[in-house]
Amino acid sequence: MDCIFCKIIAGQIPSKKIYEDDLTYAFMDIDPKAPVHLLIVPRKHIASLAEADASDTALLGHMHAVAKKIGAEHNLSAGYRTVINTGPDGGQTVSHLHMHLLGGRQMHWPPG
Repeated sequence: MDCIFCKIIAGQIPSKKIYEDDLTYAFMDIDPKAPVHLLIVPRKHIASLAEADASDTALLGHMHAVAKKIGAEHNLSAGYRTVINTGPDGGQTVSHLHMHLLGGRQMHWPPG
């Protein structure tokens, strides 16, 4: 497979790992948009949220639980943002489902 995130998870491409478990892998974004900006990626290759199905419901919930855990570990008690971009018009640039966790500064609305 030619997926950059699958290669990162497999250790074929270096990353600054923040967290991993049987279902997910989290690492720092290489182009951060906030003082804390990391990606939470499922180990299972799913191209986008639009490609997820009912069997992925627990995995999607687990990704949010991981975001909560990492947010606490990074002292983001004042708040943080989680974002899943879906498809080209949604801003998704890598065809592997991933959640951005951004924090460490005031987030604004609307985001873009």
